[in-house]
Amino acid sequence: MTAAQASSIDPAEIERFERLASSWWNPEGPFWPLHRLNALRLDFIRCRLADQFGRDPAAPRPLTGLDLLDIGCGGGLLSEALAGLGALVHGVDAAERNIEIARRHALAQGLDIAYQTGTAEALAAHGQSYHAVMNLEVIEHVADLPAFMQACCKLVRPGGCMLVSTINRTSVAYFGAILCAEYLLHWLPQGTHQWRKFRKPEEIASLLADGGLQVSARTGVGMLPIARRPFLTSFMGMNYMLAAEKTSGGSSPDGFC
Repeated sequence: MTAAQASSIDPAEIERFERLASSWWNPEGPFWPLHRLNALRLDFIRCRLADQFGRDPAAPRPLTGLDLLDIGCGGGLLSEALAGLGALVHGVDAAERNIEIARRHALAQGLDIAYQTGTAEALAAHGQSYHAVMNLEVIEHVADLPAFMQACCKLVRPGGCMLVSTINRTSVAYFGAILCAEYLLHWLPQGTHQWRKFRKPEEIASLLADGGLQVSARTGVGMLPIARRPFLTSFMGMNYMLAAEKTSGGSSPDGFC
């Protein structure tokens, strides 16, 4: 891997995720928010991909035959869910321990998922491409966001799309995602998030546009604190998801899925 290909890696982030890797599949462990988010974001993904590729979202396996990249796949929570919908999933993560955990769990579930230790830059340099790229809860952990997003955009085939999920850079997000989640409620280990790495939706939309993708759908994501249950909302001041298409003309954001 060349220096350019690895430019978006933050070694401190990789070290932290390596330490937590054994907890990926514990629904009450440090990754419990991702377990709770998985079903919600999967519905958003299913709807957007069905719309993009002319599939029936109500079908049992609506993503059959689609090549999907789950970049920053962690222990494989989303990868396994996508494989269950029929997708051909390539799960890639820079933390080797994450990939070990993901492979072991997929094998135990009888799922055929291609897992690999690597980066978006390395995949792009080797000419890889996919119908869709899943870029979820990764943006706030990379060292060089423009380089990372440029690589991710290259990985989307013409006519394909990218799904992005991250945290907004607002005072509400600082209070909720850092002060409350890490220090008051102890939902997440302290240091999980850095304020300077949060990005506003318009900043991500600009980076997507630079890579030839136009935002076609967007939604906010909230969390009921007592029930610890996530929900979709029009308010995007905390967490949010974007869908973007790589098409000749693009389309205007159409709101909820």
